[in-house]
Amino acid sequence: MVTISPLIVIVPLWVGCGAANPIRVILMDKSSFHLLGHWGFYMAFTAIAGHKARRATVALLAISTLGIYGAVITPATAVEFSYDNPNTRDATGAFVMTTAPGILPALTSAGITLEAISPGTRTTSVTTANTRISLPVVAKTGTANATAGGFKFTNTKTRDSISCFIPTIDTRARVIDCKLNTGFNDTMFLIETIDSREFLSNGSIRTAAFAGMTIKVKSAMTAQTLNDTLDTTVFSSSVVFATGNLIVTRTTS
Repeated sequence: MVTISPLIVIVPLWVGCGAANPIRVILMDKSSFHLLGHWGFYMAFTAIAGHKARRATVALLAISTLGIYGAVITPATAVEFSYDNPNTRDATGAFVMTTAPGILPALTSAGITLEAISPGTRTTSVTTANTRISLPVVAKTGTANATAGGFKFTNTKTRDSISCFIPTIDTRARVIDCKLNTGFNDTMFLIETIDSREFLSNGSIRTAAFAGMTIKVKSAMTAQTLNDTLDTTVFSSSVVFATGNLIVTRTTS
């Protein structure tokens, strides 16, 4: 592990498309850099750039910075799923996320696709104008439930994409945590409400069912990052993105 404190980040500050590129030096200690987070740090560069024409350069700079970030600290996750962790248990079940009314037409109009990553599956209904992503549950640690596969957003014109691998649904923290393309974990969605919870026991078998989850993009910053990366304006943290249901079964032995 390499420890660098303070961390010096050199950021090109574009003040105009035809202007020279002055250099801004941002000095942050390790803890501040960590708190800014993956999405936030990407957005810091995007905000500084301020010009659509600079988007590709900014994205590359942000990716390079994530490489520095990886050398400084370890990935932050909601739960470390490891079979060396005595609290992790094998589990079965499914997480189903269905786009809310109006979301699929908006994505389609913007040229953004929502696809499942195997072994996840996608079902699109023309009648109800929604897409359903179904993911198998494979492990459980406390209130966090790990699934296999994931889902991906892609701009059909530019082919830019963002993937959420191995989504982890934490019913206590009310977040959906994703492994990103960078290999780090971050929260992409919040679970605003859960309509009902049921718990059943049959000997050593425990089943938990969570229905009527209301799912939103985590924050305005996360929405802006999705928009900038995918070259769109369709994502917003102020509307319901999807509803969800989760059922998890495990043994206590």
